[in-house]
Amino acid sequence: MIFIVLIFLIIILVNSIKQINEYERGIKFRFGKFVKVLNPGWKIVIPIIESYKKVDIRTKAVDVPSQEAITRDNVSVQINAVIYYKLFDASKAILAVEDFYYAVGQLAQTTMRNVVGSVSLDELLAERDKISSEICNIIDEATDPWGIKVENVELKDVSLPEDMKRVLAIAAEAEREKQAVVTKAKGEVEASNNLAKAAEIMSKTPGAMHLRTLSTLSDISGDKSNTILFCLPIEILDAIKGKNEKK
Repeated sequence: MIFIVLIFLIIILVNSIKQINEYERGIKFRFGKFVKVLNPGWKIVIPIIESYKKVDIRTKAVDVPSQEAITRDNVSVQINAVIYYKLFDASKAILAVEDFYYAVGQLAQTTMRNVVGSVSLDELLAERDKISSEICNIIDEATDPWGIKVENVELKDVSLPEDMKRVLAIAAEAEREKQAVVTKAKGEVEASNNLAKAAEIMSKTPGAMHLRTLSTLSDISGDKSNTILFCLPIEILDAIKGKNEKK
């Protein structure tokens, strides 16, 4: 009889030993009441009287499904994100919320829609990091009572309707054409200023027009198919006119 009792006690003892891994914490209950958090190692959990629940405290990457949101300027977009969080208080994650995995995912979706609805499309596309940080701060504050620390939120993709893509493409093309016209106008102004300066210098330098004429003739004479019309500079005509008047 004693042998049977001893075997029974050994079986209970073996079944009472629970292993908590380094990346886990155990939430121990006695008669249904929370007792303490079990740290890594071998722990005794008495059957029937006590129970426990393991919680993984490693950083979790949760993909927030793609969903439709409307920006402040009434543009419908499809957005999805990934949220990184970890537990800093395992007991709160079990006692304060029924299913913290599901709760964090739902909170992330709602917060994304609200934040996107408060910004324009241009802000959403140009300030993605800022918007991600705002979403992260809101979720982190809301999940603090659950013992959860939100480390980061990244907007993975922002998809626009096809008609809006065409509108943005047209706007981008118009902006490029505008910049091209402005650049061309600036170049023409600069070229005109340089020509004016060159003309002023050449008009004050004797023989400058002759040298310019010879240089131009040298440039165009390289191609034998060109027909050259030789135009005399006004200085030569003035010189001939002056000689005729002296006669």
